Amino acid sequence: MTIDNVELIGPELVTQHGIGVVAPFDFALDRELWRWTPDNVSLYMTRLPFVPVPVTIEMASELSDPDRVSRATKDVLAPEPLAVAYACASGSFVHGMLGERLLAKSMVDAGAPAATTTSGGLVEALALLGLRRIAVVTPYIDSVTQRLLAFLGEHGIESVDSIGLGLLSHIWKVGYAEVVQAVRTVDRPDAEAVFISCTNVPTYDIIAPLERMLGKPVLTANQVTMWSALRAAGFGAIAAEQRLVQATTPTAA
Repeated sequence: MTIDNVELIGPELVTQHGIGVVAPFDFALDRELWRWTPDNVSLYMTRLPFVPVPVTIEMASELSDPDRVSRATKDVLAPEPLAVAYACASGSFVHGMLGERLLAKSMVDAGAPAATTTSGGLVEALALLGLRRIAVVTPYIDSVTQRLLAFLGEHGIESVDSIGLGLLSHIWKVGYAEVVQAVRTVDRPDAEAVFISCTNVPTYDIIAPLERMLGKPVLTANQVTMWSALRAAGFGAIAAEQRLVQATTPTAA
């Protein structure tokens, strides 16, 4: 098809589909999520209400309040997304396996056609890759990191080692160099993979180099969030060389 001698791609190739994203109020890495997103998928972003507390168990609990998440989910339903993702690691693991499942249920009950969470996406990714022993890097204080390790344990995933950066705020300011150093410190031969927690930690550009350096998969919060949400909607994530993305396929075409 042409208009004034300009060739146009057929409508079936340019139809946009949507993924709703419910993020914490302090989320600062919107652009990173888009990097995994195909050209025919748009992200519909919304923020949870501000909570005037540092990054602690209290904050994670506030961010996972079912009523708040339900309202935020409804905020992104107008453009008819195919799935809605809860993009927060701590909020989705703080209350364990049951808490994560109730969080996803609250999103579906609010009208989401499909719902995924960061921590649920991690468990899904590890299962599909056949991994059960991992090393964990977080930006959190110890009490929050321990909630993550407990959540993983409920799913039969052993954390062979972990390290937390002890941050209470401004996590998005952590640089690649600090993350790489933490991964170097925590990795062990018996770890089948490394997970870098928190959607406010930037990781896109260092995943593939870390995987080459370590010789094993490196999963991150934003990566598994987008991978699982896109998969639920029937699409594949975009990422050259990242093992999770290259080794798995979407559930539908």
